[in-house]
Amino acid sequence: MTEQRAAQSVVESDVIVVGAGPGGSTAAKWLADRGLTVTLLEKSTFPRDKVCGDGLTPRATKQLVRLGVDVSEEAGWVHNHGLRTYAGHPEPFEFRWPELAEFPSYGLTRRRGDFDEMLARLAVDAGANLIEGANVSDPVIDPNSDRIVGVRTKDGTEYRAPVTIAADGNSSRLALAMGLEKNRQRPMGVAARAYFRSEARTHDDMMESHLELWDGKPGESNLLPGYAWLFALGDGTVNFGLGTVSSTAASAKMNFRDLMWKVVANFPAEWGLTQENMVGTIGSAALPMSFNRKPAYHRGLVLVGDSAGMVSPFNGEGIPYAMEAADFAADAIADARSRGFGTPGAEKALHGYRTRLEAEWGGYYRLGQVFVSLIERPEIMRLCTRYGLPRPTLMKFTMKLLAHLYDTKDGDWMDRTITSLTKVVPSA
Repeated sequence: MTEQRAAQSVVESDVIVVGAGPGGSTAAKWLADRGLTVTLLEKSTFPRDKVCGDGLTPRATKQLVRLGVDVSEEAGWVHNHGLRTYAGHPEPFEFRWPELAEFPSYGLTRRRGDFDEMLARLAVDAGANLIEGANVSDPVIDPNSDRIVGVRTKDGTEYRAPVTIAADGNSSRLALAMGLEKNRQRPMGVAARAYFRSEARTHDDMMESHLELWDGKPGESNLLPGYAWLFALGDGTVNFGLGTVSSTAASAKMNFRDLMWKVVANFPAEWGLTQENMVGTIGSAALPMSFNRKPAYHRGLVLVGDSAGMVSPFNGEGIPYAMEAADFAADAIADARSRGFGTPGAEKALHGYRTRLEAEWGGYYRLGQVFVSLIERPEIMRLCTRYGLPRPTLMKFTMKLLAHLYDTKDGDWMDRTITSLTKVVPSA
């Protein structure tokens, strides 16, 4: 159910989830399904928008199917079947999403504002108590145990629970209040996007990326570490955006509005990516990568999604990791409740969430850190795009790695190679 706030009161539940983005709402849904009472706090009110590419790879599609979401085109989803990549050559490389045991072979696009509200309502249908307009100001700390036992909103309402999930994004004021700072030596990306009316490009069954991100005329300006994308939304519009990445958080400040117009100037005029065709404004957001805030469980606080830096350093994708982590967190919290919140056994179960995250993605994220440190160098990026793109086998291997789409068991030689690489490197 959705409730309005009751000022100056105390609300009790098994779990508090702060932030109704993809990670928070998915966690609330899975926890409610496991029989826990859940309070889901969202500082905004739906519908609300978020800066995002609106494109979902098969990794995210898998999570939506597991949640029971109708992802058919009749339900408003636009399906895509691969990634078209331009880099250094007039002809693109088209990577069809692979046929795998672990993931479906299609991706999706849907506007982020609609997507987030759909997931929040799914959590409500499962039994979670969604409270909109609940702006969390600080944690409630038990002075005896030094653990978080709830949160307080700006209107003075207290929400109490044995476990709190911080799914409140990159800045995560809740994590900061608990003493969890970002590791500024981990990769950090920044993305900007805008919507354009474009009948020429609004219908496309492929996601599209442009790996050479020039800040002016191609070949005669600076090549930046990052890429541009164009995702068809099927409603007469497209989502066009670009992202840059640095191997540390100390990236140079950049005028993304200016850069975006320089980049779109290189595209065909018939695409319609002009100021006159822009719908709304250009928005930008930080992309915290590679577990840049740890530990993911600390004194009763569980971090999910951007609050823990779960964005992939390979491609800037964050939604599937937030949703997967939400499932892992729900497993650990349900296990902890069965053992008795506050007992040593429950603490072991909650610490198991941290261990599981590192086992699942630690090696992959570490490889991503190496990747980012290489593409920061323009000469390396230029060599990769010039000599890699014409080699289909190499590009297929690279795309599987970048998209994090491979079978970890019984896969082909590419899958086995990537899986082995993620296991031999230290966890991020």
